[in-house]
Amino acid sequence: MRPPRWATALVAVSALFCAADDAWARPFKIAPGQIGRVAAALGAQSGVTVTVTDPELAQRHSPGVTGDYSLREALERALRGTQSDAIFYDRMTVRIVARPRNKPVPKVNPPAPTIPPVADRPSDIIVTASKQSFPLDRYPGAIKVFDFDPDWLAGNGAKGTGALIETLPTLNSTNLGRGRNKLYVRGIADSSFNGPTQATVGQYLGDVRLNYSAPDPDLYLYDFEGLEVLAGPQGTLYGAGSLGGVVRLIPNAPDSTAFSATTSGGISSTRFGGIGGDVAAMVNFPLFKGRAALRYVGYATREAGYIDDPSRNLRDINTSRVTGQRLAMRFNDLAGWTIDIGAVTQDIGSDDGQYTLRGDPPLVRNSALSQPFQNDYDLVYLTAKRRLFGQDFISTTSAVWHNLLSVFDATGFDGSKLPQRFKEANDIIFISHETRFSGGGLRKPWVAGFSGIYNVNRLSRSIGPLDAPKQFVGVHNRQLEFSLFGQASRPISSALTATVGGRLTLADGAGRLLDATSIDVELSTQPRIRFAATTALDWQITPAFSTFLNYQQGFRPGGFAVSQSGTTAQGQEFEADDLNQIELGIRWNSKDEDTLSIRFAFFAVDWNQIQADLIDASGLPNTVNIGSGKIQGVDSEINWRLSPAIMLTASAFFNESYLDGTESTDPTTLPNIPDKGGRIAAQWRAALGRNVMLTGNASLRYVGESSLGAGLQSTVSQGNYVVADLGARIDTGGFGVSLHIANLGDARSNTFAFGNPFGMNLQEQITPLRPRTIRLGLDKRF
Repeated sequence: MRPPRWATALVAVSALFCAADDAWARPFKIAPGQIGRVAAALGAQSGVTVTVTDPELAQRHSPGVTGDYSLREALERALRGTQSDAIFYDRMTVRIVARPRNKPVPKVNPPAPTIPPVADRPSDIIVTASKQSFPLDRYPGAIKVFDFDPDWLAGNGAKGTGALIETLPTLNSTNLGRGRNKLYVRGIADSSFNGPTQATVGQYLGDVRLNYSAPDPDLYLYDFEGLEVLAGPQGTLYGAGSLGGVVRLIPNAPDSTAFSATTSGGISSTRFGGIGGDVAAMVNFPLFKGRAALRYVGYATREAGYIDDPSRNLRDINTSRVTGQRLAMRFNDLAGWTIDIGAVTQDIGSDDGQYTLRGDPPLVRNSALSQPFQNDYDLVYLTAKRRLFGQDFISTTSAVWHNLLSVFDATGFDGSKLPQRFKEANDIIFISHETRFSGGGLRKPWVAGFSGIYNVNRLSRSIGPLDAPKQFVGVHNRQLEFSLFGQASRPISSALTATVGGRLTLADGAGRLLDATSIDVELSTQPRIRFAATTALDWQITPAFSTFLNYQQGFRPGGFAVSQSGTTAQGQEFEADDLNQIELGIRWNSKDEDTLSIRFAFFAVDWNQIQADLIDASGLPNTVNIGSGKIQGVDSEINWRLSPAIMLTASAFFNESYLDGTESTDPTTLPNIPDKGGRIAAQWRAALGRNVMLTGNASLRYVGESSLGAGLQSTVSQGNYVVADLGARIDTGGFGVSLHIANLGDARSNTFAFGNPFGMNLQEQITPLRPRTIRLGLDKRF
């Protein structure tokens, strides 16, 4: 049952008792060197953007910093003797500038405005998603680290997860609509349809888990610092539900040292569609100087529809709306503790489905009735951390209330021509806790802890005429998990590091049918113990070249679903599945010039007893184990900085999958994952005058062909298209104006061959690409 909004607000306001900031002391270990490199390391180890835009200043020598300090103390020590100062623009943005008295005497002809370099990922970024202190170039696995700079957020923040998928070829999803999609990493895809199975990708807000057996919450990306995507399985550190990997959003934390605020808004126009818009604001307010702060984010978007329904005389029927807010509070140094308390609430509503039918005119669909969707998401969390016994201690507890409501046109389900409506309500309560210790520094990082998960999923359904729907059998699932985990890395030699880890999980589940008219069955399982292991080697062959080899395991517990046999519905258990992966990675980075980096990873996956949500011949969903699968592929990325102002990026993903044990006699691939995909992008910037900067970006993205589902749906194809995007932003030092064009060439293709389960057997559904959309945006920093 979903709590009333006032209850969520009350819990959030109660955060006034304890919240926290990042001014707590943390370990820094940064060797002496040029200020540019030391600043990059400071930013990486603190999670804050630290920039040096003056080329001369960036070459000065810094003494570095080693020890446990707050960020301000670490900056002060790192800048001693350099005749420079650190300026905090806000909590997450620091700029290092030369002191005026030490600047050179100006020439008669003033120099051209300095062009800050295009943002690059420093090699000494700390991979915080690993829960150990791994530098990026020593992490023994594939990872994508993506910083959300203001220029990128200006055109992509309102897109939510869709913007991440457009940027990272290894990240895929279904395309049923905002708040309705399933995420996949690297081809670990079980099904294209929603049901009671646990997600294959673990999604996190910092250290807080966002979902369990639900689709992507699709949070608005405003006021986030960045993203980390760990390729899976991540069974040792993240447990069940991380078969494909982990997607971790990193929010900007409250700042107790200074007030700050930002606001942004935009208006967009979609070709053949309507007018959309978005607005967002953030306020950071210190409650007690240096001790406590509150950070509030609120936003709303209207995404214009572009599909018409002539039979009902309606235009742009697939318009969607998102409203949401995030509240975070932080108290520093409460008897040595740093406490974060926060709340997230977001509502997504779409007026109708975004699919059309093959053979009809483009962007047109005739329906007997509307098919709206609602996704209401509420989250509260508490995080406590401090240094204990010389190690880092962190404990996080969260609760999620997630309510989904889907309506489909089921006309013809009973053989009549009268309009029939199918309504499905999915109410989820999800409670998660994790406590862990970590330490060992960058050379010998380790982590150990325990976690617990409690998830209740209540799926209720009705079907029939609009004025007389009948309750249809639903299902109630409960899952309880408790885990102990640990992972440690040790150097075997100066160049070779070994990592081993394991997770022991006790899982218990039960389920029963709801509103069953024929068979009322209650099913439960005996508690089951599962173990997932990780072993890895990282070999730093030269300072610029390294390689890694790892073996990882993951699993998902079983559950219960509804099985339809003729007119009889009954409960049916689906078994746990498990996955094993071996991966070889290669990394090369021109550290001397810092202009070129290359990363490749080759992987092979063995997936047993795959759980999948399917659609039967009558259009009703059911969940079964569909067989075993094998996946092998390549994941690659190249970053090339042509100059301080121009950066090129190319990334590609190739995969080949095979599924054995389905009803089809022909070879079957895993669903919804293209056999290949790639993206090339360019980013550049130019100084137009004093404190005026122009940035631009352009990208070309290719999505290969894939099949909708396994078994009977394996012949339904989708994908195989190219999309171009273009954007630009002018920043005057506090005010920005941006223009972005999505789908520049107005490409047409079928992105997802599903929209309504009751028409699946005709295999004629198409989800078209959103037509060319132009957005003009404004943003202001106070």
